[in-house]
Amino acid sequence: MNIALIGYGKVGKAIEQIALERGHTIVAIVNQENPINLIAELSIDVAIEFTRPELAVDHIRFCAAHSIPVVVGTTAWHGQLDEVEKLISSSNASLLHASNFSIGVNIFFEINKRLAQLMAGKPEYKACIEEIHHLQKLDAPSGTAITIADGIMQNYPDYISWVLGEEKKPHTAEGQLGITSHRLPEVPGTHTVSYTSEIDTISMTHEAHNRKGFALGSVIAAEWLYGKKGVFTMNDVLNLTN
Repeated sequence: MNIALIGYGKVGKAIEQIALERGHTIVAIVNQENPINLIAELSIDVAIEFTRPELAVDHIRFCAAHSIPVVVGTTAWHGQLDEVEKLISSSNASLLHASNFSIGVNIFFEINKRLAQLMAGKPEYKACIEEIHHLQKLDAPSGTAITIADGIMQNYPDYISWVLGEEKKPHTAEGQLGITSHRLPEVPGTHTVSYTSEIDTISMTHEAHNRKGFALGSVIAAEWLYGKKGVFTMNDVLNLTN
């Protein structure tokens, strides 16, 4: 496939390497030196977007207007998801978005939902989430942590909202799920879900060893999206939806 990279940071460079290894061609790189309008006339099968939250929706609009299927890994823009879904539908375009493209993390999401179902109705256990990312991570909590929280709240009705603590555990009221965010040098990403009672603690953790998992998952997503129309997530790619 001919792939355009929208964003060329650490993840973008990792995506480039994986894409080349899998036989694809990088036909364009969009960054501060190369604005996105330069790719309008190119032959692009799929674009992969990892940039900043304030840029992502404009990039999606551009791709939709130019019939370029786009895989979006940027997070913290999903407050505009309804608008974007209508745009993709009206444009007969293609979008695949995810809070995390790692195959392992997406399996973790599903285990998290099942664990929440098992813990529901056991008020002696209190749930919490902890996430650790690198210093350049702009959003807190991470999109991955929010997806984990949503998975708990959808399957454990006693939790109806989450509250954030940066570098320390937040105070939580009844019905609130605590998320603690840490930012440390050179950390690809770690997420832990814990249920703690007076007697014991049940925990599960996903720890990324490097950025290759995110890069590989996004390229697999691009391969899957090619030739399709509509709005999709990694659940569709991995066939994880029950």
